[in-house]
Amino acid sequence: MPTSQGTAAVFPAELPVAGADRQRASRGCPLSSKRDRKRQAILELLRGASAPVSSGHLSDQLTGRGFDVSERTVRLYLAELSAEGLTEPLGRRGHRLTEAGRCELKAATVFDRVGLLSAKIDEMTYRMDFDLATRRGRVVVNTSIAPVDALLAGAESIGEVFARGYAMGELMALLAPGERVGEVVVPEGRVGFCTVCSITINGVLLKSGIPTRSRFGGLLELVGGRATRFVELITYEGTTIDPLEVFIRSGMTDYLGAISTGNGRVGAGFREIPAESRDTVVLLAERLRRVGLGAVLEVGWSGHPLFGIPVGQGHAGLVVVGGLNPVSILEEMGHRVESRALSGLLDFHRLFHYSELADRLAEMAPAGAAQAAALPRLPVAETLGTRRRHP
Repeated sequence: MPTSQGTAAVFPAELPVAGADRQRASRGCPLSSKRDRKRQAILELLRGASAPVSSGHLSDQLTGRGFDVSERTVRLYLAELSAEGLTEPLGRRGHRLTEAGRCELKAATVFDRVGLLSAKIDEMTYRMDFDLATRRGRVVVNTSIAPVDALLAGAESIGEVFARGYAMGELMALLAPGERVGEVVVPEGRVGFCTVCSITINGVLLKSGIPTRSRFGGLLELVGGRATRFVELITYEGTTIDPLEVFIRSGMTDYLGAISTGNGRVGAGFREIPAESRDTVVLLAERLRRVGLGAVLEVGWSGHPLFGIPVGQGHAGLVVVGGLNPVSILEEMGHRVESRALSGLLDFHRLFHYSELADRLAEMAPAGAAQAAALPRLPVAETLGTRRRHP
């Protein structure tokens, strides 16, 4: 064993060690040691940072989380994480998380993240500050990362999804490389495609004093352009991934059929509201439609099933269109798209009408201007044209 005069580095006892513990964490098993929890905490802090973070700053933040850890110990952790490719040292600027680090963190915390989606829905509902009367503030958005040419190729079909009322309202936004929404940063050579998340409706209702319980995300079967029943459901409280992301990745949606024949499967969310608030919800749904945020497919009655889903007495069902629906059709067309539901908050004034998509893309990539010019211009459709109207 090296003495105090030796040159060998002495690692503190709490440092992580390679072996079964780390392999267990990478398989998604619950973290079982202080070492694992400190590793996870460092990765989480780096994931939430918009710029490289120094070991001193990490030490302060870890102390704030209740960890007894010195700056020197943090440096040793970072050296090990960097050797594994989970973090990247950037000299005096500090460290940042790598893509491998994001995957490791996601796998190591899978058990802890069960129910996290439901908690995030509540958080974003509260943080959203969009004011329906003034049309100011931030709305909750989903963000998809895709090449410009893929979006241009699918622009007409995306527009059809909006025009037929299978999207959350009529508005969208584009983000240039380097722009950030929440934890999503648009990489070089890609575009961020933002659609309004249906959780925005929860926020609007909350600001009117109406609590909303988000129960399921599911697939609605369409026959002749009209919703008939839910054919798949995933409860928000029992998943780590947004249900619509699951359906999209597994190829269970059918938006091409929905826009071509009116027969298909599209994403939708099932909520519950107090039955006494039904009339107010119907009025708010109409006001949302007028500002381009219409997404309510149906408002049920107290204690009555809605699209086959039972509802208890004193509550009414509320079915809203899935916010990721427009980008989902790109996956069906063979374009690989990385989507993140509930990615963050975006100012309402950043949004534009779906009919402008091709022109906006051409502005971001001049080489695509000729392709954009060749696309047909969709007429501005009545958003609820194929939806059930509220009684």
